[in-house]
Amino acid sequence: MKGDRPVKIFKHRVNGDEVPIFYPERDQDITGFERFLTDTPRVLGLDTETTGLKIYSRGFRTRLVQFGDKERAWVLRADQFRGVIAEALAAQELRFAAHNAPFDLLVLDRCGLASLESLGPRTFDTYILAHLCDPRTEHDGGAGLGLKPLSTVYVDNDAADTAKGLYEVFRREYKANKSTGWALIDIDHPLYVTYAGLDVVYTARLLAELGLLIKQAGLSKLAQFEHRVQLITTHQQRRGLLIDVDYTKKLVDRLEEESETYLHIAKGYGVENVNSTRQVIEGLQGMGEAWKDKTATGNPAVGKEVLLPMADLDKDWSRIGRRDPNPLADAILRSKRAAKWRESYALPFLTDRDENDRIHPFIKSLAARTARMSVSGPPLQQLPSSDWTIRRAIVADPGWLVIASDYAQVEMRVLAAMADVKEMKKAILQGVSIHEYTANLLWPNGYEKWQYKIAKNTGFAKVFGGGAATISKTSGATLEEVRPVISSYDEAFPEIPAYGRVLQRKAAYGGGAVVTPIGRRLPLDRERAYAATNYMVQSTARDILAKALCAIDDASMSEYILLPVHDELVAQAPAADAEEVIREIGRLMERDFMGIPITSDPEVYGRSWGAGYMAAEQKRLLDAA
Repeated sequence: MKGDRPVKIFKHRVNGDEVPIFYPERDQDITGFERFLTDTPRVLGLDTETTGLKIYSRGFRTRLVQFGDKERAWVLRADQFRGVIAEALAAQELRFAAHNAPFDLLVLDRCGLASLESLGPRTFDTYILAHLCDPRTEHDGGAGLGLKPLSTVYVDNDAADTAKGLYEVFRREYKANKSTGWALIDIDHPLYVTYAGLDVVYTARLLAELGLLIKQAGLSKLAQFEHRVQLITTHQQRRGLLIDVDYTKKLVDRLEEESETYLHIAKGYGVENVNSTRQVIEGLQGMGEAWKDKTATGNPAVGKEVLLPMADLDKDWSRIGRRDPNPLADAILRSKRAAKWRESYALPFLTDRDENDRIHPFIKSLAARTARMSVSGPPLQQLPSSDWTIRRAIVADPGWLVIASDYAQVEMRVLAAMADVKEMKKAILQGVSIHEYTANLLWPNGYEKWQYKIAKNTGFAKVFGGGAATISKTSGATLEEVRPVISSYDEAFPEIPAYGRVLQRKAAYGGGAVVTPIGRRLPLDRERAYAATNYMVQSTARDILAKALCAIDDASMSEYILLPVHDELVAQAPAADAEEVIREIGRLMERDFMGIPITSDPEVYGRSWGAGYMAAEQKRLLDAA
């Protein structure tokens, strides 16, 4: 009889085992899924298939929700089995594992299938476990951090990357690309369903392998900490940021006009296309510019880091004061920046906002090798610290004000504490700026602005990596001017190079990795062992921020936090309470680290994020508008 046909099953081999992927089509098919929920281990693989990656965009939908263990998978249509899915996710006795869990948690929350509050605390993220075991990407010599590369290493040497096959199906059958095909492919396409089912099987098997490694390495507490931090930032992503739509629409037009204005200037110097490497090289060489920076093919490099010094600009787009700005380099930079800001920020603010005019940038709480966080979609961490233009588009909720607290030279303080740099520690305890103190040490008879920049950028190089060439580019000084400053810097603070040598020796006898105070293991590349100090300082500074997020959460103040950006927490609060709230957030951020105070600068910005970056008169006019 037609009504008695069995549930549809797709099969695939995983490490030699034939794994069934069940795809129910009728209500009676669900009885098998219900038995699966009671017969299987208490931790299930969980995944979703959606119409795209922009969870809060208009028209976003969940298409499939998948559950699985190491032996089988169930792929359920979200429209047909909504109640069954919601009931399974609500079962408090069940735990789940997902790879890059914030995406699936927010998908399920957004579509009303499971609240973040209920499901989040019961979900493990295999990405976190993989990062703690080895934070390196495949390119850097690690196992990688994607589900398929990890599965190839830990689960099955022949783990299928069905995504590549899907992309070909998108192109061939639906005339779509890898971004648009997810919404168009038939929901019961065999490759699509197989792809969906395999992911939860891989995740379940990966959880078992990585979980054992985490226990053996004594990283269970760190894993718990990272899951908590991730859940805090996932709530921030859901909360989102309110956009001033009128301002942003005008900004889109202004940036286009600005790009065209500077393009017109560039054309006056013979550069018709500011993105043409050949034209830029010929134009600048025709104006007498010469430079040593080369690309891999041997041609002159024309990236921003090369053009900024020619325009007498530092990395924050402030005048260096070392030379007459080259007007062509300046025009190229400004035309390209305006075009990039329009495409990367202003337009996405409008197109990606939800029905309440909020954007929801993706916050990766555990991103770089050092664990530093990242923000993408849009990349709000990449905005120049000196400019308010884009930040002005992000505003507080009605009746609220944007507030923020930024750590004061946290990396330099961490470096001073960990390397026991006596002169730096003295400056910190005296309340003196480390960079000013350093400049006075190097030039006791006085220094100029460009010399201060060298001293400052040399300090940053000790923290973030980079040698004389990098300092030269960021400060605008010549290599001949920079090299003696580096030597003097090391003489003034001999503990820093000594600390680096100690870390490298420890790494050489410790499996090629350094271990941070929190217990994080950071592998060193053999040819970049000198990065040991950078990794240690950056990772420790990140963990200080992460601990602050937990302290703020413990104080029931997480509802105010909007976004972590580098060493700053951007928040909002009711106007009447803004001063008090940000003072308390600033207090919770502060701590003693190895005898060195880690301090913050709490501040009420105003109606927009950009107000905190404006001059006083600009801010006054904005508040009066």
